Amino acid sequence: MTPAPGFVVTGGTGALGRAVVSALVKRGARVAVPYRSSRDWEELRAAFPPEALWGSPADLADAGATARFFEGAVAFLGRLDGVVALAGAYAGAGRFEDAPESEWASMMSANLATVYAACRAALPRLLEHGGSVVTVGSRLALEGGAGSAAYAVSKAGVVALTRVLALENEARGVRFNCVLPGTIDTPANRKAMPKADASRWTPPESIARVIAFLLFPESSAVNGALVPVAGR
Repeated sequence: MTPAPGFVVTGGTGALGRAVVSALVKRGARVAVPYRSSRDWEELRAAFPPEALWGSPADLADAGATARFFEGAVAFLGRLDGVVALAGAYAGAGRFEDAPESEWASMMSANLATVYAACRAALPRLLEHGGSVVTVGSRLALEGGAGSAAYAVSKAGVVALTRVLALENEARGVRFNCVLPGTIDTPANRKAMPKADASRWTPPESIARVIAFLLFPESSAVNGALVPVAGR
């Protein structure tokens, strides 16, 4: 009997992360999720069979803590087949010279350091038998984002890191691809931007289906791709 594929989803308790976890579980996968909020984790865990989901608290910006999380995740999953590195945050306090210096450090930590730590921890295990990593950048990484320089640059770093790892590991059987969302249609975004035209935003479930495709073997010919997921 073929074992269920095993994946780690960072940011799995957020709106997009929950959609990704759901898409993977529906395809028969087992999923491990690091979390910061016990309340968010309990809400996520309640939505899935206990044998399909495992979680543990972890500071993903800390490479050591992330490595320890992956040890526990692999013990639950049996083997690691892929990673979705989507944990992150957004801040945009205005023009470059007006934004507080702390915004730069916080965006690099939340958006780039977390992806670095996850890829660093996952790669040795994925090299054992091959696998796939999907990172989550942003449309602003390519287009620029006036008023959110730190966020745009941190996501551009995610894009660059993804491309480097795709090139370095293509011949070793591990693929790296990056999806590029625009504004995602989440309750938090609707609350933050009540006057915006949400009909142009992308539902999390649509993005999750693309991510799931990039994780599974049917996408084996895709490596180093930057995939826009900003359309309806």
